Amino acid sequence: MSETTAIVITLILYKVALLGIGIVAQRRTSGAGDFFLGGRSLGPWVAGLSASASSSSAWSLLGVSGFAYAKGISALWLFPACVGGFWLNWYVLAPALRRRSLKDGALTVTEMLAGPREAPGSRLIRRVSTAIVLVSLMAYVASQFQGAGKTFAETFAMPMTEAVLLGSAVVVVYTMLGGFLAVSLTDTLQGFVMALASVILPVAALVSIGGPGALIDALAAVPTPGFNSLTQGMPTAAAFGFVFGLLGIGLGYPGQPHVVNRFMAVRDERALRQARLIAMGWAVVLYSGMIVLGLCARSLLPALGDGEVAFVAAARHLLPPVVAGVVLASVLSAIMSTADSQLLVAASAVVHDLPDQADEDPARMVKRSRIVVLALSAVAVVAALVGDKSIFDKVLFAWTAMGAAFGPVLLVHVLQGSVRWKPRLASIVVGFGSAVLAYWIPATAGTAWERVAPFVLALAIAWWGTSSNPRRSARGRTS
Repeated sequence: MSETTAIVITLILYKVALLGIGIVAQRRTSGAGDFFLGGRSLGPWVAGLSASASSSSAWSLLGVSGFAYAKGISALWLFPACVGGFWLNWYVLAPALRRRSLKDGALTVTEMLAGPREAPGSRLIRRVSTAIVLVSLMAYVASQFQGAGKTFAETFAMPMTEAVLLGSAVVVVYTMLGGFLAVSLTDTLQGFVMALASVILPVAALVSIGGPGALIDALAAVPTPGFNSLTQGMPTAAAFGFVFGLLGIGLGYPGQPHVVNRFMAVRDERALRQARLIAMGWAVVLYSGMIVLGLCARSLLPALGDGEVAFVAAARHLLPPVVAGVVLASVLSAIMSTADSQLLVAASAVVHDLPDQADEDPARMVKRSRIVVLALSAVAVVAALVGDKSIFDKVLFAWTAMGAAFGPVLLVHVLQGSVRWKPRLASIVVGFGSAVLAYWIPATAGTAWERVAPFVLALAIAWWGTSSNPRRSARGRTS
């Protein structure tokens, strides 16, 4: 069997499985709680793997390996950044967020931050948060469709337009059918496939190159300046900003609505404890594997024009045709399907969070959600076709902006105490706005000024606004 035939057969079988999951999940989706949180019934494997797959998309497979391919050993900073972000999410945020969302009856992150619709400032917080979610997630979803396009183009020599349309079509169908449950179940399958590929490909690459020692020798011979430096040979001040900019990626994890909503949907505390062990192990395997793969590919395939195709090129170069076909087809589906979580959160923002009055008809809300998923998908497809082609940069922009907007205030809100509505809103606006501003300024883009400073500033505002802040409480008693 040829590689192309194996890819086509595996891809078809995988797509059929995804659609089957969507149809089954549809039978268990009867209201908003089911469509947006799966009835809060997720077990440890589904919660752990689906949250991991949602937070680690085309960026993790193509972007991280591509960064290591292009930049060298400075990519090692991505490992503590991303694994540290997983730890922050699962060990610090998840337990408190699950308990607080259950107590408040909140179905979305925005609903938790805005509070009841009749509460002061709730309407304004909902509108601002919805706008941020839509802007960030549309950039995020477009990057996933671009990742699929790059993989199709490298594998089949297929035009980008056809690749994006093919990948997005199946994602939209099963997301519309089954909502959160379908997304979680399919992401569980995708998470398993991504972990499997993160073991097979790096091991094959290391064996091909001759082992770790041979890899070190090969990297030393790469002529690119700064390739073998942890700071890319930058001056001290620039190196500081570069390193903390990469480490700052980890701060974005608590602010991703499409990831942390899995914590709100876990069925109980025991399942949560098991899920975080699964997720942490998954993160270690995936990020270490992609960094090793990128470094090996630089030596084995030095002539690649685009480092973000290193994953696909290595699979075709190193594996037997049938194995390469299975890996490529499965991971292709995984990176395309990661967009499902973002689409569902964006739809929930429009249908559930934005209206001034909650829709009391569950069937009508689900129907509207499906229409919104379709409309937002069309916008993302257009953005994928006409926008910038760098997956790494686009995802990090959306990741950092949402992380700074929602992460600090969410952490303070569920851990320290309720934040007054004006500081709550200010934290969201300042976090998002400063991250966007730093991204637009060439001198600060990609540094600690973009990925750390906005988070710290927003965190300070949120902490100051808590009802448990000693100084604020003292003023309240004397006023």
